[in-house]
Amino acid sequence: QAARLVELPYSSSDDDDSSLAGDMDLPTAEQDPGVWYPVPPKPGTFSQCVRYLAFLWNLLFLLLGLLALAVGMWGLLAKGSLWGAPLSSDPMLLFVLVGLGASTVSLSGCLGALRSSPCLLRFFVGSVVAFAGLEVLGGLLLLVARHQLRDALRDTLLLCLLRYQEEPDLQFLVDEMQRSLRCCGLSSYRDWEINPYFNCSAVGVQACSVPASCCLDPWQNGSVTNTQCAFGVLSLGDMAASTIVHLGGCVAELGAWFRAQAGGIAAGAAVLVLVEAVGVLMALKILRDIAPVGVQ
Repeated sequence: QAARLVELPYSSSDDDDSSLAGDMDLPTAEQDPGVWYPVPPKPGTFSQCVRYLAFLWNLLFLLLGLLALAVGMWGLLAKGSLWGAPLSSDPMLLFVLVGLGASTVSLSGCLGALRSSPCLLRFFVGSVVAFAGLEVLGGLLLLVARHQLRDALRDTLLLCLLRYQEEPDLQFLVDEMQRSLRCCGLSSYRDWEINPYFNCSAVGVQACSVPASCCLDPWQNGSVTNTQCAFGVLSLGDMAASTIVHLGGCVAELGAWFRAQAGGIAAGAAVLVLVEAVGVLMALKILRDIAPVGVQ
């Protein structure tokens, strides 16, 4: 009996070890498959539609961004602004920056929707919300500091008059503005005297002249621009010049145009914010669909 009492604990321990080993030999999936191998929920039809719609939505803006980037780079390369010209004052730089920003954000939205990547989708949402905030802030500043902005616009137009022959983009913008608004110069047509090429003391055929876009009828035969229609206008009196060019400046006309188009500008800004909101809502829907998998 004493021998049996000594052997019982060892026998009991062996049984426990064997039972423990038997439990360990069981497959993990048979113990609790829901804990170790979570099965992601299958997205519904609506979620799939939102996912592919978000991909196509961002793909469209990605192509538009790449187009703007290509136009900006082509303009910089064509004028040689990348090889020594003053890059900061080139209007084509705006196309490059807008295209680069739009294509980067849209690419993150495309890949995030296609791969269901939370990181890319969060970057897309954050970027769009930041851009929308900047747009709203810019609109508020436009309303609050409109008088200061008018002075800044006048200084910008003055710079355009000074560099009219040096920058083809500025020349195109000034000509289109004067031709569309039927104006000439800042306050009057005599503002072109500050340009070193149009000043009466300049040497050349353009002395005492203004651009052809100031003419009442800048076209020759209805299709070709008459580049000599305003030659010698600055040497004439106002009465004689009024029969050839527009005497009024563009600052007042531009201000009147902005006031007349205020409704259209506000509607365009509202549409832009709505487009951004739709993209953000689709990205948030995709994030909400893939979030439960990460929680499990």
